[in-house]
Amino acid sequence: MFTLTPDGVPEDRRREALACFEEHTRAQQATFLGYQANEHLDYTGDLAWLLDFHVNNVGDPFVRGNFRLNSKLVEREVLDYYARLWHAKVPHDPADAESYWGYVLTMGSTEGNIMALWNARDYLAGRALMVDPAADDGGVPRLTWVQAKAPPDNPNAYDPIIFYSEDTHYSFTKAARVLNFKTFYEVGSRDYPDDCPLSPGGPWPTEVPSVGGVLGNGDIDVDKLAVLVEFFAAKGHPIMVSLNYGSTFKCAYDDVERVTERLLPIFLRYGLVDRQVEYDREKRRYDVRHGFWIHVDGALGAAYMPFLADAGLPERVPPFDFRLPYVFSLVMSGHKWVGAPWPCGVFMTKVKYQLRPPDDPEYIGAQDSTFAGSRNGFSPLILWSYLARHSYGEQTRLALEAQQLAGQVRDGLAAVGRKIGLDLWVDRSPLALTVRFRRPAQKYVDKYSLSLETLPVGPQQNRELAHVYLMPGIDRGLIAQFLDDLTQQDAYPRQVTELTEWAPGPVAAGAASPDGQVTRLAEVPATGRGFR
Repeated sequence: MFTLTPDGVPEDRRREALACFEEHTRAQQATFLGYQANEHLDYTGDLAWLLDFHVNNVGDPFVRGNFRLNSKLVEREVLDYYARLWHAKVPHDPADAESYWGYVLTMGSTEGNIMALWNARDYLAGRALMVDPAADDGGVPRLTWVQAKAPPDNPNAYDPIIFYSEDTHYSFTKAARVLNFKTFYEVGSRDYPDDCPLSPGGPWPTEVPSVGGVLGNGDIDVDKLAVLVEFFAAKGHPIMVSLNYGSTFKCAYDDVERVTERLLPIFLRYGLVDRQVEYDREKRRYDVRHGFWIHVDGALGAAYMPFLADAGLPERVPPFDFRLPYVFSLVMSGHKWVGAPWPCGVFMTKVKYQLRPPDDPEYIGAQDSTFAGSRNGFSPLILWSYLARHSYGEQTRLALEAQQLAGQVRDGLAAVGRKIGLDLWVDRSPLALTVRFRRPAQKYVDKYSLSLETLPVGPQQNRELAHVYLMPGIDRGLIAQFLDDLTQQDAYPRQVTELTEWAPGPVAAGAASPDGQVTRLAEVPATGRGFR
């Protein structure tokens, strides 16, 4: 129906194809429960006219630029809104190191994570952008990347290591590989194969363990993180830590405040606070930077959790944003909680953490700007339209309703399990918008667009799970239909035990190949974590 030919598609067939796709899309939307995407949008009235324009926010949002069909004025208002929400210093001022800098993403938070990794890698690796004075012949000066020299007593001074938990989104591993950012697993398995501080003589974990392992709530194990970080800090490596604030499958919130409080004494102990980054000792070309970077992947939680902080919930809402002095960067997806027709989001950091040349007027460089060149100019208007129509009070109401509904779905799934006489392994992490349960038959996976994850729970034992996300606009009638469907005989046709057919996972961390030639760098998730 959608086949394209050199002669195009006749008008009647084109309209028929689009009508068919619209019917299919509306049918899928009506029962969509499995992913953290707001499918209840209302932008046509405000913005349908914009589909006939190419609006491009190419370049830095704070530079007007010559491509005048842009929405940078609106983008800056959206950025100011989130900067205030996340306790960053407003407005952006390139002369004020404490003020925020950021931009609206054309991809989702994956792009923001790449931007954070890229910036952190070069910041920690002692790289800077400078004017080459030897090339200044009165014309346009030549900008050059320079690399700080490691001191003789610490060859690892500019060799950063990254840490993230086993519940981190699969795209983060991919981004680290693209940027050649070394993981603690890679370096530990290669250089210290028998020295893992969590299990001396045993293998290194591929990622930082979460509390309670695969069956836990999904938040990072702060004690184990601290042990791993100290091992590499003691060997002179700068450190990057990425934390989740609303993880993909379990919607877990890492305790960012506790992590920073726990790691700061380690950073102080090993000279990673305000270290001098030296490029040329004779000409006194140097910079002062921290030897660590804390990033928060708030793809989901950063959009709504601020509204729950003062809503009177019995649970503690852990702070995650720039009110914590050692949060360096933060990302949020716009298509998840807010809702957008396509992926988008916000990346934010501080001016002082952008890569800049040393504070010497003889060597003036340029700040890093956005990851992409051309950027979607429609997305800032989508976000602006939503924020203009939803006050803080309205967003607090929506967030509280989602919390209440998630609790009701958890209780409803537990009741379904009792009714059919089968343990559905129902679980919900604290403050999560998602509820996990035993995977039903494929028919219902397809009907409700359920996200799946297979967890290894013991020797030759897997637990196959699905989850639903209680996003804004979910109809309670749909929840009733969903729960009723799971009581049908074909939902769980076999009274299976907790054991499913075992599928071998990745080779154990640190294990060698038969010929000893393969160096394992990281575990690359291929299923779970919202991958399917």
